[in-house]
Amino acid sequence: MALIPVTILTGFLGSGKTTLLKHILTEEHGKKIAVIENEFGEENIDNDILVQDNQENIVQMSNGCICCTIRGDLVDALNELWEQRKDKKISFDRVVIETTGVANPGPVAQTFFMDDDVADHYVLDAVVTLVDAKHGQHQLNEHEEAQRQVGFADQIFITKTDLVTPAEVDALSSRLMHMNPRAPITGISKGVVPLNAVLDLKGFNLNAKLDIDPHFLEQDDHDHADCGHDHSHDHDHSACGHDHSHDHEHHHHGHAGHTDRIQSFVFRSDKPFDHKKLEDFLGGILEVFGEKMLRYKGVLYVKGSNRKVVFQGVHQMMGSDLAGPWGAEHKQTRMVFIGIDLPKDTLLAGLEGCLA
Repeated sequence: MALIPVTILTGFLGSGKTTLLKHILTEEHGKKIAVIENEFGEENIDNDILVQDNQENIVQMSNGCICCTIRGDLVDALNELWEQRKDKKISFDRVVIETTGVANPGPVAQTFFMDDDVADHYVLDAVVTLVDAKHGQHQLNEHEEAQRQVGFADQIFITKTDLVTPAEVDALSSRLMHMNPRAPITGISKGVVPLNAVLDLKGFNLNAKLDIDPHFLEQDDHDHADCGHDHSHDHDHSACGHDHSHDHEHHHHGHAGHTDRIQSFVFRSDKPFDHKKLEDFLGGILEVFGEKMLRYKGVLYVKGSNRKVVFQGVHQMMGSDLAGPWGAEHKQTRMVFIGIDLPKDTLLAGLEGCLA
């Protein structure tokens, strides 16, 4: 049976998550979606649109969607939804999980790799992060959780762009891009994100087509239209013994004197990796810095293999897979790392040392 795709919706307080959730639960969009809402969130949608018995935590909406309120553990909520679906009491094709505005989405994402029951029934599709155009810069300055939400994102929406100047949107977009160069960034105003821009992004699947272009960090105008998402299934979330590559150009600039703790850098190399060296190095790096490594992803050129190796991970959990063969294209490793206070020079030098 096909795994049910799950989207994690995150963003700091006031970023617009509730508006989006209301849209999912009430609009006639024809999709069967289960929304898991954390009851402890400051922005509680139940109060506005749900009339429910206190004992009941799964409610069928008039448009066919389902709202599930968490009063305990996320794993329990997911398992309960699955059991009710299996018993044909409810019907849904996908799940959206709202994190609270001050939450770090990391542990939520890890649930899909660590719990066997969850991994047997669900697959994490993407982390979608909303950033408030008016207050985003201040929130990023003051709250590491807001930075983490950006670092984990597969897709970023800048909301309320109608409340600020285009220059302010551009400055925020540039900052977000330097923190997370792998997530497309889209500005929206007065409204709801189209659901097809939120669902089925396949940000957590491994795929041969992976566009990591560090050169856009050098430019002022960035086109995110072709930000590659991945589409291949890797349900083996085991430690990867695969290879990773490098690039020595990351132009970080402080924003109004503020240096973000969460930053990204890219490694690129035209030389192939020695598989064993790389595996040993990455294993050691994850042991030491795993908690600080929010997301990392790459296409690797490995000695002795005529196929690309793709890998990605969250914290200490890394998965890898063989992708398609290297065609006539130039063979090159490209990797992006997003983390908190990572020792960039040490990591780049270590990766360099793993080359054949």
